Order: sequence, then structure tokens, then C-alpha cells
Amino acid sequence: MSRIEHEESTSAERPSGGGRAVRSAVSVPVSGEEPKRAPTASRRRSRVPRARRMQLSLTRLEPWSVAKVTFLLAIAGALIQVAAAALLWILLNAIGLFDNLAQMLSKTGLDAGGFDLSNFFSLGTVLSTVTIFSIFEIILVVVLVTIGAFLYNLVSSLVGGIHVTLGDD
Repeated sequence: MSRIEHEESTSAERPSGGGRAVRSAVSVPVSGEEPKRAPTASRRRSRVPRARRMQLSLTRLEPWSVAKVTFLLAIAGALIQVAAAALLWILLNAIGLFDNLAQMLSKTGLDAGGFDLSNFFSLGTVLSTVTIFSIFEIILVVVLVTIGAFLYNLVSSLVGGIHVTLGDD
């Protein structure tokens, strides 16, 4: 059976009546049924879905996936280290630290063996050293984190992994 819906206005809505306008929707039956009122606000609120919560367990880490992500993050860390070393060297050179150290060594007589501090602390030497250190660091971090993923898989098979509760807020 089909229904026709229309709005019913109260006297407060009419221009002569002051106050707040109140409207309610009424279903008018086409073939002799009783009219039904539209759902009220309390009924509408009860239909609003509640926030869902799911409890999940992290039971396995794929070691190859962990190695790939760690490798990329370690490369990013290495680039940051090289850039930070370059900026630090430029800052220390701008304030004259290396020149002051060379003068102090020459005044004390410690540079008699032909040791040249300016060659030892040149920008190229510092960046080369930091780059080599960063390459070894990348390899070491990737190997250690991948071993950690294997160890996590062993431990999680015994205790069930890490339990996480996720929610829709």
C-alpha cells in the first residue's frame, strides 16, 4: 500500500502566532489505513551506530617485509646523518673552531710531527667518514631488526603476540 506524506503545521508556525515553529510529518494512508507519525528524535538517536571496537592480535611479522622497510628507513637516517654532519661542520668552521684548535696545537708544540689538523678535519674527510659509518650502520640496523622480527615470531608463537584494541571514534 502506498502512502502520501505531508507536513502538518501548528498554530505557532502561522504568521499570527508567535513563538517557535513546530513541524511534524504525518503519513496519510491512501486506502483507509491509520496515519502513522514519523520517527521521533529519540527513535532516530537509537538507530545511530555505536563506535565499533575490534580486538586484534599481532601474531606474525613477515621478516622480508620488515627488512625492506627497515632498509628504506635506515637509508633515510643515513642521509639525515650526512646532512647533519655537513651542517655541523659548516657551523663549527664559521665560528672558527678548527682555526683556534690549529693555533692552540702550534703554540703548545704538539704539531711538530707534521700533523695538519686542517687536513684531518676538512669537509671532504668528515663527510667521507660519516658516509662510510652510515653504510655500516644501514647494514647493521637491517640485520638486527630482521633478526628481531624472527625472534618476535618465535616469542609470539608461545605467548600469542601483541593484543591491540582498535576503535571507531
